[in-house]
Amino acid sequence: MPYKRMHLPELQHAIATNDDQAAYAELFARFSPALQRFTLSIVHRNEEAEEIVSDVFIRIWEKRKTLDHIQNLRMYLYVSARNFSVNKLRSKNHRLSLQIEEISVDLPCFSEDPHEQAVMAEIRRELHMAVNDLPGRCKMIFKLVKEDGLQQKEVAELLQLSPKTVENQLAIALRKLAETIRLVTGKKFLKKD
Repeated sequence: MPYKRMHLPELQHAIATNDDQAAYAELFARFSPALQRFTLSIVHRNEEAEEIVSDVFIRIWEKRKTLDHIQNLRMYLYVSARNFSVNKLRSKNHRLSLQIEEISVDLPCFSEDPHEQAVMAEIRRELHMAVNDLPGRCKMIFKLVKEDGLQQKEVAELLQLSPKTVENQLAIALRKLAETIRLVTGKKFLKKD
């Protein structure tokens, strides 16, 4: 019988109460790629990012009996990854720099029309370049909210910023991306201020 994909609270409970290794593997598969990208943005080395994410999940398994007491497991994973990353940097006497590595912006193209596919490919390429041109903190906030699905409040807590700073940085990123889309498509999607 194939394993049914569970909601996060169900995974959390299965790991905590039943030592469910399949649920643990699913939790790892769901969160490790995003956590690794986030961790990489802090430590700037793939090997260290992989090691940190592994350490986070090892700690989750070791403390699995207490998982039911965690209110927001996704936020807990991100905060743990941040703390492990900062500790890694401190242990190596590195200066902490929250600049994000290259990220990908992917827009699916649902059309079979070759012209529309070419236009979407150009938009994706231009958006990728626009995101990479954003200042480091702005890129990180955009990625955490738009790609990793964190709430702005969670990002503020995670990065130890004010919610207003997160909101402002996200607005800057979205204005730049909207302008890029306007330029690429030649259409006015938003009114000029």
